[in-house]
Amino acid sequence: MEIPGYVWLLTIVGILALLAFDFFFHVRKAHEPTLKEAAKWSAIYVGIAVVFGIGVLVFGGQTLGTEYFAGYITEKALSVDNLFVFLIIIASFRVPRADQQKVLLFGIIFALIARTGFIFIGAAAINSFAWLFYLFGGFLIFTAIKLLRPESEGDDADNVIIRLAKRIFNTTERYDGDKFFTIENGKKVLTPMLLVMVAIGGTDLLFALDSVPAIFGLTQNTYIVFTATAFSLMGLRQLFFLIDGLLDRLIFLSYGLAAILAFIGVKLVLHALHENNLPFLNGGQPIPVFEISTELSLIVIIGVLTITVLASLFSPAGKANTIISDSRIQAKKFVEHDFKGDTAERDATYNRMVAREQAIGTLSEKQRAKAADDEELVALLAQAHELHGQSAK
Repeated sequence: MEIPGYVWLLTIVGILALLAFDFFFHVRKAHEPTLKEAAKWSAIYVGIAVVFGIGVLVFGGQTLGTEYFAGYITEKALSVDNLFVFLIIIASFRVPRADQQKVLLFGIIFALIARTGFIFIGAAAINSFAWLFYLFGGFLIFTAIKLLRPESEGDDADNVIIRLAKRIFNTTERYDGDKFFTIENGKKVLTPMLLVMVAIGGTDLLFALDSVPAIFGLTQNTYIVFTATAFSLMGLRQLFFLIDGLLDRLIFLSYGLAAILAFIGVKLVLHALHENNLPFLNGGQPIPVFEISTELSLIVIIGVLTITVLASLFSPAGKANTIISDSRIQAKKFVEHDFKGDTAERDATYNRMVAREQAIGTLSEKQRAKAADDEELVALLAQAHELHGQSAK
């Protein structure tokens, strides 16, 4: 289905307006969003995406509507995976909590630009070379296998670009609000704010390589690919603050994403066989194979994500991770948060931390050992107890 030019124009203007609204009304003034604020705006952005999808369903028909929702859900799931890396980068650079919103908004805008570029390159390439479906499918299956392989997570901030920037340019470890440059010892130097944005921008490029082939496996309509990708990124900043600290509870998320990517990869390969024009396969003639419908894709994607989340939250390991994670959250809040004289909230935070710490003692020996080996958690708990003891004197 050919999408009229004015629809493209209105859609792009609408997306740019949402980004501008996000910046001027939420991000421009540095502040730490509350859980209520993050939940409200996450719901609003999901609601906008759903309303848009219903519009596609009404005006574009069932096929386009189903393709949009399948693409949106897939890209949203992959975007949650982005948050893991964003969390590591932001923690590595010790970005002040109030300034994290600007870093995240930059990441979202850069991701949208990078993925839009890949989308139009991919669409043009697919229209010219149908055999690219084989490559896309194979790449997604390879990515799924990589997700299943346990790898030690390195320091994402310590990559080649960052090391090179630190070596060539004058840099400082000190933040100066959200400024990219500051004056130190009479010299103009780079602040970590610029470096963290470079790190996130580079990460966005890598994630685009996974996400764009994934959604092309569900639809080849460029408009649907673009809008599903764009709306999946909208609200990602709010989602970060809503589930910050909850991400490590989804212990089976990588398995779910691997299953989805592998499924879409197989779907692409089957489609490539059905449209085959490679001369060394079946004499260049299409090969009659079963093709996976978009409706079946949507069911599989929703089913896998539901099972993954529930298994993560209700499995013994998932429950243990929840207790350990919440213990870290409460300890970090007690140590770092400015309660502004609100002793009741400060005491409540400390009591929640103590309750979680006691709950760790009820876990299995393996999980208790895991908590004991968590140097960050142990240090935060010790610091929190010390601060509480000092205030009680």
